[in-house]
Amino acid sequence: MRVIISDETKVRFRYPARAVGIVGAVLMIVSIFLPWSYGSGALDDVGFYGAPSPLQFAFVVLPVLILLLLAIPLVGKQRLGQWAKTVAWNTSAKTASLATLATVLIGLAAIAIELKGLVNIDVGGFTALVGALMAAVATPFLPDSPEPTLARLKSPTWLQILGIVLMMAGVLFAAAFALNQTDAGAFLTFVAFLVGVVLVLRQLGVMAWIGIAGANNNRVLVLAAFATAFAFPFTQNGSDANMSIASQVLIFAAAALGLNIVVGLVGLLDLGYIAFLGAGAFTAAILSESAFSTLDFHPPFIVVVLISGTVASLLGLLIGAPTLRVSGDYLAIVTLAFGEIFRITMNNLDGNDGPNLTNGSNGIPGIPDLEFLGFNFGDAHVIFGVDIGRFANYYWLMLLVIALIIVVFMNLNYSRIGRGWVAIREDELAAEAMGVNTFALKLLAFAGGAFLAGVAGAVKAHHDVSVTPDQYVFLESAFLLAAVVLGGMGTVVGVLIGATILKLLPEKLRFFSDYRLLLFGLLMVVMMQFRPEGIVADERRQMEFHDEDEELAEEIEEELISHHAHLNPERRGFDL
Repeated sequence: MRVIISDETKVRFRYPARAVGIVGAVLMIVSIFLPWSYGSGALDDVGFYGAPSPLQFAFVVLPVLILLLLAIPLVGKQRLGQWAKTVAWNTSAKTASLATLATVLIGLAAIAIELKGLVNIDVGGFTALVGALMAAVATPFLPDSPEPTLARLKSPTWLQILGIVLMMAGVLFAAAFALNQTDAGAFLTFVAFLVGVVLVLRQLGVMAWIGIAGANNNRVLVLAAFATAFAFPFTQNGSDANMSIASQVLIFAAAALGLNIVVGLVGLLDLGYIAFLGAGAFTAAILSESAFSTLDFHPPFIVVVLISGTVASLLGLLIGAPTLRVSGDYLAIVTLAFGEIFRITMNNLDGNDGPNLTNGSNGIPGIPDLEFLGFNFGDAHVIFGVDIGRFANYYWLMLLVIALIIVVFMNLNYSRIGRGWVAIREDELAAEAMGVNTFALKLLAFAGGAFLAGVAGAVKAHHDVSVTPDQYVFLESAFLLAAVVLGGMGTVVGVLIGATILKLLPEKLRFFSDYRLLLFGLLMVVMMQFRPEGIVADERRQMEFHDEDEELAEEIEEELISHHAHLNPERRGFDL
């Protein structure tokens, strides 16, 4: 049941609500200096007096934000001047209060689960819970703030660039801190904190301002993003485990970007896309110098990448040519069958049921590390005093591959071909009526997306050291599709975020392995309910009529229907 507080009640209780919220924020700030648990086995050792853990130091950002958002407006609108409406003070305080309560509840639940009982929650945890409840209950009684105008402020270029740099620094710190959390409860608590901070910044208008700054300084944004990604291995202290996860995320993201062409731009539902990634991986494995390789032809890596992408794109043409005449559910069923046919075929190429190319279910193990221009990707080395291991080398290689894929994707997206794809996605019949060669463009999308997946698969084979058919099952196709839908179909940043979430969470929540699919399903249901366009919405998908335009369109349609009926009284219908 949803409780609606009237505007009159909000005006009457705004000062008491603000006072209660401030007290709650102060209690939460005090709580980090108190132990949250008995013992040090939960989160990241939150059981000490006067010695906050790194996670507690991060958590305190939210209550400090609540305190500032509630206290600063008390100085009055006259003193605040234009900042009274530039920032959504009350609405942001509400969002911060709910985010803080969620973070506290997840942290206390982790303590209770890891230490086996609520009795292990100490005074600091209860203090934080009481403070979070006070803020969450009090802030809904504050009047709603007007839409923030922060994004409309004219900012100098240097300030916009500084904002981009600070944002990228925050992203780098958050990624490094999250990956270094070995405790699953601490990881979930920090993720809840990050989501809360992002929501508050969005409510304040900071994210919109960053978006405008990025649009005005696009080259700086791209350079800063890749510089941040390049610097990430230097924050991991030589951890092969974390860099292995990071490199796997990039491989997964590269494949998802290829699928984004088919699903996001053209609107074709492909449930067997993992087969193209597998085709590239098997091709690279067969052409490698592995002792289990069935061919004696071992070309250089650049040639292997091109061959792998070409083989995958030929498979795309092979499956696309006879099946792209159908669409919707029929196409989904055909591509699903193709994915299973690929896996079974790789199993059968064992020398008994077919030619010996893949060694059947055993696959091709012992794939050597890549060697390019005398540089062996399996060798560890030291740069600026930091140990750089094998997986960091593959991580940097995948950064280059991702950069290439993004360049290809963006140029296709804003080209005549991309506009044709979008036209097919929106209305294939209308696009065909306007002269768009729908079949050729859909076939090109299938082949192009498959080529990108094949390139990613070639790197994956050397990264994983071995390739087996069981790595390329339907569930992997489902996760790739989910990454595109969750992140935002037709976008680059959204797909990268979606791929990171869906690849990182299973690695960090291994204790939850029996219920990972349940968590995944719940996440998708929540996204479809509250943000069906994905985390990052495609600008083209957001172009809708305003209310006034809809009313005008309805008036024009009624007038046309009336006019048509007047000319032909026997026919009252109107065909568009």
